[in-house]
Amino acid sequence: MTRLAIITNEPPPYRLPVFQRVSRMPGITLQVIFCARREPNRHWDLPPFEFDHVFLRDRISTVNGRYIHNNPDVIPALRRFAPDLVVIDGLNPTQLYAFCYAWIKGIPRIPLTDGTFVSEQKLSKVHKLIRSIVYSRSSAYLSASLGGRTLYESYGVAPERCFRSYLCTDNDAFMQAGEPTEKKYDLIFCSRIVAEKGPLFALRVGRETARRLGRKVNMLFVGSGDEEERLRAAAAQQTDLVESDFHGFAKQKELPSLYRSARIFLFPTHDDVWGVVANEACAAGLPVIVSPYAGVAGELVVNGENGFVCDLDADLWADRAALLLTQPELLEKYSRRSLDLVREYSFDNAAAGLVDACRFAMAAAESSKARRLV
Repeated sequence: MTRLAIITNEPPPYRLPVFQRVSRMPGITLQVIFCARREPNRHWDLPPFEFDHVFLRDRISTVNGRYIHNNPDVIPALRRFAPDLVVIDGLNPTQLYAFCYAWIKGIPRIPLTDGTFVSEQKLSKVHKLIRSIVYSRSSAYLSASLGGRTLYESYGVAPERCFRSYLCTDNDAFMQAGEPTEKKYDLIFCSRIVAEKGPLFALRVGRETARRLGRKVNMLFVGSGDEEERLRAAAAQQTDLVESDFHGFAKQKELPSLYRSARIFLFPTHDDVWGVVANEACAAGLPVIVSPYAGVAGELVVNGENGFVCDLDADLWADRAALLLTQPELLEKYSRRSLDLVREYSFDNAAAGLVDACRFAMAAAESSKARRLV
């Protein structure tokens, strides 16, 4: 049995089902070590923890709006579990402690990143140096996207050592939701209501779409955040063109019916290494209009197939939205393509990619050991 330890920041709902599947695979004994029970800005509904796990003592600091985990007690946790293999899904101090422990002990190490070559271009020289050290001393490499593979290759990693463990959602839950008898909303925005997600831009797209259609557009905003008051005030001034409804924060079980009440999903993010909300929208059968600053752009959302990848130009987005809303056959075609594309992004495939990387790393370690004995 291979004893696998995964060190991760907190329990995200889109990773817990993957861990569950890994724990059930033959030949794997899994323990997930969480740095914290929950980061302060998260309000996720979490599924049951049906796998071995440990919570470290919360030690979180905030630097430039980002949460930094610093848990020295990860070392005794690793000693107790005695892993044969260590996966780290970040480069916080906690993950670096785990990496160094495994390095000193001669335990194979695998980094898992949600980042991409594009998302990490603005990192400091120190951050890039840390990545260079970690990546040059790892056995296999996991990413959530093709952009992550490109990132690894930029550090000299051979493509055959790279594996994918998708970010995904429960596709079945969204696909099996009952279809509303009538689509109440033309457009839906579902995310945290914060500036970097572009909610005010989405409202402008709604306004410009209405002008192109010559009618009022119905729009649903799902989520909460510090831009909500400003967004509501802006929406109140545009009721002649956009009828906006605000659902607020939605629990996971509410999301399928909310997505399926709309025709098109708007994802005008300024910075998302992936964007699981796009998985949710695709699984609910929605075309997606997305900015090029999301990892899903060009992978899960393919321009001209199941949506559009557009620069953050409200007129351009409105042209695309009006096109879909005035051509029902095209809208239906894009909807079916979203369902087709999202099927690959499943918990089963994400778990399989993770285990494939582990088996590759273990085989490489055995081969290296055999060479040393010759």
